This record gives sequence, structure tokens and C-alpha cells, in this order.
Amino acid sequence: CFCFSRPTPVIRWIKEGGELPANRTFFENFKKTLKIIDVSEADSGNYKCIARNVLGSVHHVISVTVKAAPYWITAPRNLVLSPGEDGTLICRANGNPKPSISWLANGVPI
Repeated sequence: CFCFSRPTPVIRWIKEGGELPANRTFFENFKKTLKIIDVSEADSGNYKCIARNVLGSVHHVISVTVKAAPYWITAPRNLVLSPGEDGTLICRANGNPKPSISWLANGVPI
């Protein structure tokens, strides 16, 4: 967030509709740079940079999208069944973009 004016503006950051990530937010370069460590999908959203001095204020909105490789919410578990028994296989995954789930039996799509 670089804004030039006289007198020098005070910079402030907010996350629209929420709070800046607690204990993971740091400022650099006289608050012109917002740094978030250990980013998660919940950090996606609009961040607003506000520059203010005695003569007025200006702001800019930065949209942040966090992408994530697929990961298990509930990983499938092995089943040992006897003939005639019923079994349920559960597979839950998430990511951004949302992953598609495919089922195969002995390498052949079901």
C-alpha cells in the first residue's frame, strides 16, 4: 500500500467482513506492507488499505484468493468383509478449486 502525500499519511489495514488474522499478521515498511504467515483458506477475502492524514484519506481494496491442493477431510479406510456383509466406504476431500472424487475398483472406474 504505497501512498504519497504531505504530511505523510498514517496507513491502516482491515479485512472486510472480518478481522486480520490474529498472531499471524505483521507490518513492514512503515505499515505499507501487510504480511500474513501460515496462510489458510480462511484468509481469502478483501483487504483494505487506508491512508489518512489531516487533509483527508484514500483507500484501496485488494482481493486475496488462497488456493489449496486437495487434502483429506476423511480419508478412506480399508474394510475387511465376509460374503453377504454390507460395507460403506467414505471419502471426503477438499481444496480450492474443489477437487473431484473418482471411485475405482481394481483400477477400473465404478
